[in-house]
Amino acid sequence: MRGLIIAAVLIVAVVAIFAFGLVNINQTKETRLPQVAVQGGQAPAFDVDTAKVDVGTRKASVDVPVMGTKETKIDVPVVGTKKESIDLPTVDVKKAQ
Repeated sequence: MRGLIIAAVLIVAVVAIFAFGLVNINQTKETRLPQVAVQGGQAPAFDVDTAKVDVGTRKASVDVPVMGTKETKIDVPVVGTKKESIDLPTVDVKKAQ
């Protein structure tokens, strides 16, 4: 369990490092695939038996529901804010002698 917690913390730390821009990685060289020569070989062969499926169309009558909308006026609550002033306490800190 302890190892799992340490791994999770490390993952979060790495993500945070990249998210805050502490590490920036730029590609300095283009990638090239190696040249490969293929000769000979043989692809596998398979015999496959599948079920027979008939697909087609036919005419049918189907009941289709009718959709509609209606406009209704309702009272919508209004939420607002008001400016208030409050007195904040002050703290006086004196240096120890």
